[in-house]
Amino acid sequence: MFCTTVICSCVNNNRWNIVEIVQILVPNSKILTIFCLLPNVYVTLCVKYMYNNKSRHNTYGIVIDSGSSRSNVFLYEWPGEKENETGVVSELMNCRVAGDGISEMKTDPEKDAASWEGFKTCMDNITEKIPAEKHKSTPLFLGATAGMRLLQEKDENRSKEIMTSLREYLGSLPFAFQDASIITGQENLWNKYIHPDGAKTVGSMDLGGASTQIAFAVNEDLIGPDYMEVKLYGYPYNVYTHSFLCYGKNEAEKRVLAKAAPNPNRIMNPCYPTGFNVTMKASSIYDTTCTTKPKNYNPDQELFMEGEGSSEKCERIVKSIFDFDTCSATQCSFDGVEQPPVVGDFMAYAGFFYTNRAMQIEGPPDLDKFNASITKFCETEWTQVALQKYKNKHKKTYCYSGHYVFTLLADGYKFDHETWKNIAFEKEVKNTSIGWSLGYMLSMSNMIPSDVTEIPPMTNPTFAGLIFLFSALTIITVVCVFIILIRTCY
Repeated sequence: MFCTTVICSCVNNNRWNIVEIVQILVPNSKILTIFCLLPNVYVTLCVKYMYNNKSRHNTYGIVIDSGSSRSNVFLYEWPGEKENETGVVSELMNCRVAGDGISEMKTDPEKDAASWEGFKTCMDNITEKIPAEKHKSTPLFLGATAGMRLLQEKDENRSKEIMTSLREYLGSLPFAFQDASIITGQENLWNKYIHPDGAKTVGSMDLGGASTQIAFAVNEDLIGPDYMEVKLYGYPYNVYTHSFLCYGKNEAEKRVLAKAAPNPNRIMNPCYPTGFNVTMKASSIYDTTCTTKPKNYNPDQELFMEGEGSSEKCERIVKSIFDFDTCSATQCSFDGVEQPPVVGDFMAYAGFFYTNRAMQIEGPPDLDKFNASITKFCETEWTQVALQKYKNKHKKTYCYSGHYVFTLLADGYKFDHETWKNIAFEKEVKNTSIGWSLGYMLSMSNMIPSDVTEIPPMTNPTFAGLIFLFSALTIITVVCVFIILIRTCY
């Protein structure tokens, strides 16, 4: 642009004719060529530098978390170049499948149709997010958790039919389908949240509908069925993890209701708010392997239950579903399960998060505040509870779930006044949902080769030096051309 402007200016001032211009351009063609190419070289280097730094060949992975009440489809991505053999995984998309959990399939054709439509909608959305050329190399995995484990115990044939149908459907999609399986409790929660620098780990506590899990790294070289070796970001970890089936929020509530309903003629539930009442079928309590059916059980029997709003009685009945006395190890959580002392920071999510939010606790985590908030909530009448912003189906349960979470954490996992301060009740971290699916994807990234074929980017000092060099050459060239043209003009 500079040389064009100068030449045109001289022509307009009648200082050159066309022949003179050619005479100037030909002897200095090398200088002009270099001068005109410099911007192209500069831009090319900038684009190359940005490409090497930003345009990585991202790798994608899909994990479907099929819990007791719903399924969620998670789409993850990580750069082709990994950190110490592990991908820096981030959540790109989370799609909740409409309809009931998969453990409710094969009982009602209309509900099944709604569930399959929900799967199709989510998978279509996921497909659009992934570049077409990446579809065949994107792994797809479905893990069914405690809801299907309970169904497997109750009706193995139906659980097999459900899993077979899911495998057929997922295998027809344009992805690298791995498997659809019912995962064990230990697989469900080894995925504590780990900082990529390996300097710190955060324990993980999950409260689902049918089971609850705890996992945290221990410093000692402890061994046993609840310990496992994990390697992420190049660092080895010894992780304690245990899953308690039938201790999820929904299944534990059924056990509490069963204890509150010894006399079906009039059932006073201390965990329901005063002024609340509900009629439910006996099957909603006893149609599960987690509760013991009473004599002369009739699944269609209607039970009328009234709220008593007694925090003290509710606490007592909640504690009764745990066994804190049996222990053959140095320390146990409950039901005779060995557990080392809790250490470090913990993240409590899913049911833990929603229960803590319902207690409306302000400030940092505090054991006494949590306990006091439960008492306050339990003694609030239904007319006031009903005004709260939470979903109606959950409002009646928060007195029970408050006592349940407190009992589980304080009496079960043995959090005290000091260690309770290390619990963060979170829904997600850095826009990424917390759950076993994230841990699975981290583990899978260890096994998938890096997908980086371009030359590694130049270092920042090298790039800065080249920018300085080409800037200097550009200035020198401009000055030289300017001198040549001025001398010629005058």
